[in-house]
Amino acid sequence: MNDNKYPPHITAGDCVILFDGVCKLCSIWSQFIIKYDTQGRFKLCSVQSPEGQSILRYFDMPTGHFDTMLYVEGNQCFDKSDAFLNVIRKFGYPWRLLYVFKILPKCIRNWFYDRIALNRYSLFGKYDTCVVPSKENENRFIKNESENSS
Repeated sequence: MNDNKYPPHITAGDCVILFDGVCKLCSIWSQFIIKYDTQGRFKLCSVQSPEGQSILRYFDMPTGHFDTMLYVEGNQCFDKSDAFLNVIRKFGYPWRLLYVFKILPKCIRNWFYDRIALNRYSLFGKYDTCVVPSKENENRFIKNESENSS
């Protein structure tokens, strides 16, 4: 892991969800986050973006293929079922009830997660390019600092 205190584009208290920007299931998940995260706790970042790639490199994660969602909270990262459960527990009722699955052994939770993740393109489809955030939601996505100041 890198020697910097926080990953690039992330500061203390940030909650960032990295997702596959061409995956239709991941796009649905991102829209869910935007709709139900009414307090704006979470920021989103495509793993294909330069920002996403630099965060992946910070945590020594693969940058060429993406088999998991990554959830970054400050300087900690979670993947697979831990990522999903750590995100969902921050939501209100009834969504946070899904956190009960944390009682299952991690190997079982991740087995189910992997079945969906590894087959997501055939089950849900794939975009040809990364989906661009809408104007009203672009503030929910991590952008390069030079873009933020323009």
